Amino acid sequence: MAPAQTTTPKNALVFVPAPGIGHLVSVMEFAKRLLERDDSFSITMLLMSPPFAHDVTTYVEKLNASHPEFQFLGLPTVTPPPLEDVLACPEHFVSVFIADHKNHVKDMIVKHVLSNKSVKLAGLVLDLFCTAFVDVAKDLGVPSYIFFASGAAFLGSMLYLPDRFDKGGVTYKPTDPDSIIPSYINPVPSRVLPSLLFHDGGYSTFVSHARKFKEAKGIIVNTFAELESHAVNYLNGEAGVPHVYTVGPVVDHKGNSPVADGNQREEIMNWLDAQPEKSVVFLCFGSQGSFGVPQLKEIALGLEQSGQRFLWSIRRPPSQESLNPGEVNDFSELLPEGFLGRTKNVGFICGWAPQVEVLAHKATGAFVSHCGWNSILESTWYGVPVVTWPLYGEQQINAFQLVKDAGVAIEMKMDYRKDGGEVVKADQVAKAVKDVIEGASDVKSKVKAMSETGRKALLEGGSSYVAFETLVGVLSGNKA
Repeated sequence: MAPAQTTTPKNALVFVPAPGIGHLVSVMEFAKRLLERDDSFSITMLLMSPPFAHDVTTYVEKLNASHPEFQFLGLPTVTPPPLEDVLACPEHFVSVFIADHKNHVKDMIVKHVLSNKSVKLAGLVLDLFCTAFVDVAKDLGVPSYIFFASGAAFLGSMLYLPDRFDKGGVTYKPTDPDSIIPSYINPVPSRVLPSLLFHDGGYSTFVSHARKFKEAKGIIVNTFAELESHAVNYLNGEAGVPHVYTVGPVVDHKGNSPVADGNQREEIMNWLDAQPEKSVVFLCFGSQGSFGVPQLKEIALGLEQSGQRFLWSIRRPPSQESLNPGEVNDFSELLPEGFLGRTKNVGFICGWAPQVEVLAHKATGAFVSHCGWNSILESTWYGVPVVTWPLYGEQQINAFQLVKDAGVAIEMKMDYRKDGGEVVKADQVAKAVKDVIEGASDVKSKVKAMSETGRKALLEGGSSYVAFETLVGVLSGNKA
């Protein structure tokens, strides 16, 4: 009788993403690429139910239906911290909310992964907000890896915080002198630091996250070495920092949106098809981006003054009923009287927009953006210059990096804050929009070159290809 054949167990990786759409999209795209590169992995996604972000719930439902190669497990719900905490410092709120899932994460892994004899638990891949689960990995005797959905320079700024804190550095103030942060080329003005660093809870929370980063086996960053060479060189030479794997640009080219509107998409793409090449300014501010009526009117007047073609995605600001921006039923209620009629031949206004498809279109010449990291990578990939208009999170320091360190963006604002009460005037909007379409040749050439470099980074022999290959070997246990 022939001996019974034994099947080698697959290496099981458990991903724990943060319950935010920007974090989920990039980690899902990374996980898909991981399986494309090596199908010997088994991937389980542990998903939290967000207390406010309904777009996340819709996106997760789509994932379940379209990706049978992954195991999606919903974690039991936990009671979120008080609402006033999210208003005071969203990052602190999210970190506390996520940490409260710690026991559930361990239980779920024990019940659904360790009990499966066809797989062998190889490690946990954790979002930057999920560092509470580094201890879960230790308890289970496996390594943890941080998936960092922002850039290497911002990672460096986080890793700098514990050292600053240990030397007596207190919570930042917007009026503080410029800071020398090693992962940035230029001194960083305090006015472009993330708002969370001006808040005691946010500052201490990010000091804690950064300390836990150093306990992980590796940090996976959605960037490419050539885009952030200064930051990557700093991180690679810094003692005590785990190995950094630059695997980007990880971009969802299909643009799988949780709120996709097929009819609206067709109208938008047909309109773009009728526009001259590189003539359209695209204004879009992310899943949480919105403005009040006074600012919307100034943007409208600025666009009209500029004389440029535009595609503008407008979301209704959050209300008492919802903390998330909503769709607009009647744009005329929000914009200057007669604006829609006066600009109907040069502009298109929409609610949801298929951002990736718009950036890929030959008619798109510039992108007025909130400078979220996913949007930065998308615009870089398609060679579209950015006009910076940050709103929240780390977007202000991203804008600073693009304008001052990399020279691949035009400044509208670098220090605008969603809750700051500032209204950017029409003249400033008009100037930035006109400059980027009619001039900015140096920025445009740099963006074009960086687009080509980013694409090459993913090809065999490219910097990100090599980093990804090394990471696969480490995750599978074939490399130390």
